[in-house]
Amino acid sequence: MGPRILITGATGFIGARVASAAATAEEPAHVRLLARTPAAVPGEFPGKETVPGDLRDPDSLRRACAGIDVLIHCASAIGGDAALARAVNDEGTRALVDAATAAGVTRIVSLSTASVHGRGPFRAAAPGPLPSAPVSATSRTRAAGDRHVMDAGGTVLRPHLVYGSGDRRVIPGLVRLLGALPGPLDGGTSLHSLIDVDSLAGALLGAALSPATEPGAYYVQHPDPVPVRELLAAGEALLARRTGTARGAGVDVATARALFAAVPFAQHHLDMLATDHWFADDRPWRELGCDPGPGFTEGFAHHLPWYSGLLDHS
Repeated sequence: MGPRILITGATGFIGARVASAAATAEEPAHVRLLARTPAAVPGEFPGKETVPGDLRDPDSLRRACAGIDVLIHCASAIGGDAALARAVNDEGTRALVDAATAAGVTRIVSLSTASVHGRGPFRAAAPGPLPSAPVSATSRTRAAGDRHVMDAGGTVLRPHLVYGSGDRRVIPGLVRLLGALPGPLDGGTSLHSLIDVDSLAGALLGAALSPATEPGAYYVQHPDPVPVRELLAAGEALLARRTGTARGAGVDVATARALFAAVPFAQHHLDMLATDHWFADDRPWRELGCDPGPGFTEGFAHHLPWYSGLLDHS
């Protein structure tokens, strides 16, 4: 039997995929899944154990870490109020790391986000020189959580945009934004880092198990950045499937900003789309033996039926 792995966030978009990847790994492992509602954890496989726990309950974290070799931390609070983000992402991660360290866990890998570096622009940005410059409660508290992990000698993985079946934020949010405009958005020439959720899950598991993994931060993106026009075209294709109506004339970013002058959330997304967010780090694929998966065009086509079904029922 391989290492004993604890995965947090096992009912989430990414954590559930990590659990699935661990279940089908070449070397069988004992996989313990931490969830606030264990009955909600999908799937059964040999070596699976589900335990109740909450990042706001240190006693549950100590129980969950007992006898564990490797921790993969995928749980987080995204959006919502600042107090919840602090309790989960900052204080909860610190309590989890303390519990793991006390239990003798030998490897800690945590899912983070490139948004801890702020709003850019980032063009072929390498991991070393970028400062921490978060601009939201979510990214500030996740940056604090990263520090707890790295202070304990752990590793954090920072994707930018994650898409795939189960995604209810990135692509659906883009479609909602585009649907509020009178015509297709001309986003300019910016480049963006994206990764398929299954490739990200493989990278998290690979970082947890590879002897080559180093402490500190990795960016985890497909090696080929995605032009914004390709990302917007995917959103427009889904919008057309949903509405079945013809769109008006194209809208540039300046016009879209004026239309959304009173909507800060939309302004933030327009700024992101119009600004380079391209992070370059080949170490997960070159050193850890992980597969970056398909490029965006092929990957999005694979997940298109799921997105179509989600939007049809929204």
